[in-house]
Amino acid sequence: MPRHPLEPLSAAEVAIAVQVLRDSGKITPTTRFVSVMLKEPLKTEIHGGAKLPRHAAAVLFDNATNSCFETEVNLTAGTVTAYKHIPDVQPTMTIDEQVECEQAVLNCPEFAAALKKQYGITDTKLVMVDIWSAGYYGTAEEKGMRLARPLCFVRSDPTDNGYVRPIEGIRPVVDLNKMKVLRVEEYGQWPLPPQAGNYAADRVPGKRTDIKPLAITQPEGPSFTVDGNKVAWQNWSFVVGFNAREGMTLHNIAYRDKGRDRSILYRASLTEMVVPYGDPTATQVRKNAFDVGEYGMGMCANSLQLGCDCLGHIHYLDAHLCDSRGNPLRIPNAICMHEEDYGILWKHTDRRLPDSPEVRRSRRLVISSVSTVENYEYGFFWYLYQDGNIQFEIKLTGILSLGATRPGEKPPFGTMIAPQLYAPNHQHFFNVRLDFNLDGNANTVQRVDVVADPVDENNPYENAFRAKATTLETEKQARAHLNLETARTWKVTNPRVLNAVGDPVGYRFLPGDNSYPLASPNAWWRKRAGFVNHHVWVTPFAEGEKYAAGDYPNQSTGGDGLLKWTDADRPIADTDVVLWYTFGHTHIPRPEDYPVMPTAYIGFLLKPSGFFDMNPANDVPPSEPKKVEAKSCCH
Repeated sequence: MPRHPLEPLSAAEVAIAVQVLRDSGKITPTTRFVSVMLKEPLKTEIHGGAKLPRHAAAVLFDNATNSCFETEVNLTAGTVTAYKHIPDVQPTMTIDEQVECEQAVLNCPEFAAALKKQYGITDTKLVMVDIWSAGYYGTAEEKGMRLARPLCFVRSDPTDNGYVRPIEGIRPVVDLNKMKVLRVEEYGQWPLPPQAGNYAADRVPGKRTDIKPLAITQPEGPSFTVDGNKVAWQNWSFVVGFNAREGMTLHNIAYRDKGRDRSILYRASLTEMVVPYGDPTATQVRKNAFDVGEYGMGMCANSLQLGCDCLGHIHYLDAHLCDSRGNPLRIPNAICMHEEDYGILWKHTDRRLPDSPEVRRSRRLVISSVSTVENYEYGFFWYLYQDGNIQFEIKLTGILSLGATRPGEKPPFGTMIAPQLYAPNHQHFFNVRLDFNLDGNANTVQRVDVVADPVDENNPYENAFRAKATTLETEKQARAHLNLETARTWKVTNPRVLNAVGDPVGYRFLPGDNSYPLASPNAWWRKRAGFVNHHVWVTPFAEGEKYAAGDYPNQSTGGDGLLKWTDADRPIADTDVVLWYTFGHTHIPRPEDYPVMPTAYIGFLLKPSGFFDMNPANDVPPSEPKKVEAKSCCH
């Protein structure tokens, strides 16, 4: 049984929810279970500490009527407590639909005819069909049907990397309700790129032979403890969550300071991401993907492997979901936890005592998950540090979504990476929701800009500068971009709790690399992804506001989510606040990103700023010095 009310559903609980819904008569032969996840208790209930009944929230979709339903199940009582039709929306595409869509395309006579005409391909056994969301571009079918616009590729053999042979100029449009190809759009003829681009170990010749083993050992085991999904490490404690849409989530993050657990974050999650492509050519122009709201980051999670995805003494957590027919779906090792050495935590050598330097090794706890969305991989890594820092990092890898060129052509909107093969320019935008609970619910966010003082009698050497904090009072005032000229950061404070020097306790939000969207504000994908309009947003906590692009971005007409909520311009000072951060990676591809892309990194840091009275890592004990054995020089 779950040990904490915020732990994700167990396999047994998912099965109970599915069966209760079946027994209620709400499920028909054409109903799909889009997701079944924990219905999180109210904050007030969590803080109350009472034992709570467990509830599941399920999204259902009926293909026969093109209808979406939101339901809730009381798992303790075995009853349906809510059932609501949500009109005119398309929920996340399911993993079953991905498989069924591919088969529908491969079995389509019109698609087979186009392949034969353009490429002379008469056997579709080696053709790959990746489901891609249709989006919304103002047509009636996009508003009234459940659609996909797959991209297609062809392998040279069953284990070949087919992504390097895109079938340019042919794009089927699929009705996912009927699982039938509506039409096959043809935009011209392009030859298949001639060069193989394999990366699998058994297909790469001349692998390096000079890599020696690197062992990471913890003979006494790790320093963290796990009770169900509740984790304690050093002074940290938190609960790990997981669901079909967001994937991994963290809850109730607290730090033990002077014998007291001090709360920092109530909930931290990836709410949405969008990958817009910058190529206006016919096959590529509609390429964009909302990987959370359209595909489900949790449904795409990998089973992580020891020694490959994670290194050291590992603790794994499984994910328990269901497929679209309600059958159990277990993802073993969906979440990995381990410790890493992270170099020097702090050091000082007193020149008067040169033989007694004080140095401490830094150690961090890693909580990670990796999801594959067709060609791309996204690794999600939360790091907790001994000095109170919290870091989130996304690692981008996998295979570029590629296009074909004719011999002698150079694409203006991408990079040639192999003969007759190019990678279109694109961006990745992520949005993270940080529900703060800094020493209590009543928090305030400040925007901090570093500015130079005026040159006057008080600044005779013209060197003075200071940090200028602007308290954010309303949602519209809080909408903001990064600003390198002022080294802009944000600070979350609790005005009701003062530190040792009499200032409100606080945590600073330090952004990392970022980008601005390059598409016009009128671009269809941007209308659905209003969260990219600003890097930072602040809202008052509301139970129903969890996803930056709204609950149903798939084929939506836009205007939902953060843009809609913050138009209300609600007060945000000295209240229960949520900070939303949008960060982007602009990818101008390189030949070195082929055939598989080395990892790129992007993220942010939360750093205590007056939260503690002094360096919280001052009590970390020193490591045992080791002697270096002398070795003879090589001749």
